[in-house]
Amino acid sequence: MTDEAEAKKLNAPLKRLMCLGCGFSYDEALGLPEHGLAPGTRWEDVPSDWVCPDCGTPKDQFEMIVIGYATDGAALAAAA
Repeated sequence: MTDEAEAKKLNAPLKRLMCLGCGFSYDEALGLPEHGLAPGTRWEDVPSDWVCPDCGTPKDQFEMIVIGYATDGAALAAAA
């Protein structure tokens, strides 16, 4: 990854994503430390062999939608 691409990725807002199969929510700001994903882990950096902890759907078969944050929601999530 080029320095420019890396900077763009680091400056991109964190996202919340929801599995359409079971409703599980993944918040990039919070990660899933109990499943080895540190806070700030971007969805594209989640290992390809990862599966949904609620329904077992493999990452490559996830149907995800981006859920927007409320005003200042990202800051609130990061502080949680």
